[in-house]
Amino acid sequence: MNPTVAQDTCFSARQTLRCPRGRVLDMRRPQVMGILNLTPDSFYQGSRVQATDDLLRRAEQMLEAGAAVLDLGGYSTRPGAEDIAENEEKRRVLPAIQAVREAFPEAFLSVDTFRASVATEAVALGADILNDISAGTLDAELLSAAGRLGVPYVLMHLRGTPQTMTQHTHYSSDLLLEMVRFFRTKLAELRAAGVVDVVLDPGFGFAKTSEQGYELLRRLPELNILGLPLLVGVSRKSMVYKPLGLTPDAALTGTIAVHTMALLNGARLLRVHDVAEAVQTIKLVLNSYPIPSSS
Repeated sequence: MNPTVAQDTCFSARQTLRCPRGRVLDMRRPQVMGILNLTPDSFYQGSRVQATDDLLRRAEQMLEAGAAVLDLGGYSTRPGAEDIAENEEKRRVLPAIQAVREAFPEAFLSVDTFRASVATEAVALGADILNDISAGTLDAELLSAAGRLGVPYVLMHLRGTPQTMTQHTHYSSDLLLEMVRFFRTKLAELRAAGVVDVVLDPGFGFAKTSEQGYELLRRLPELNILGLPLLVGVSRKSMVYKPLGLTPDAALTGTIAVHTMALLNGARLLRVHDVAEAVQTIKLVLNSYPIPSSS
């Protein structure tokens, strides 16, 4: 693929996201999204938070360390995770968003959900960004809700569901070519729904083997054909710890290495468990190398 091909998405290639209450998230410089998992079974135990006091303490630590966005999710999307009911997801995530919004009124908050009703209530309580792993494939109402809510939308590549995605890692043609076709189709649907600001997430670990993940990492600049900022979520994932013979708990050093590669290949938003280390990585990379433009 030629990454210089003219853009055809009709979305702006600017590196800013317009959020509720007139605020703008500037991604001309790469930023960090801190993960707050409101689940008992996320793959990295250190990311799980339950009590409100713990949630607010971790949120404060992440913001003080330099996180631009806090990403709150109540549905575990690790391979084979339990499919919980909508009401249970709301019970986990909605009070958390309300509490973090009240404690940190200027913070940018993202809700990690694929359900339209959860997204709608989360935005009403203060969420600024909708982070959808499913690209609208798991809830037919999600894309129209995204347009109606008027918030930036993170569009991720996924095949199947979190319960079945490991069975969908075979691609009949070139991996990046299939992904670009997928994104173009979904971008047209988002445009029709009235969504304005979009971030692309290649979906590392979602219907992709570790080997495919590293191919995707090397070829990340090819997604610049779509002219949109890229989110990379590789923090402590199996593509990092399994080749090293480690566990998620021991995968911080490897994560830093992969984040460096992602930044050099154009990532604008790193979704991470370890905010301070990611912020430091960005600073050092920017001190030595120009970050490729995604426009």
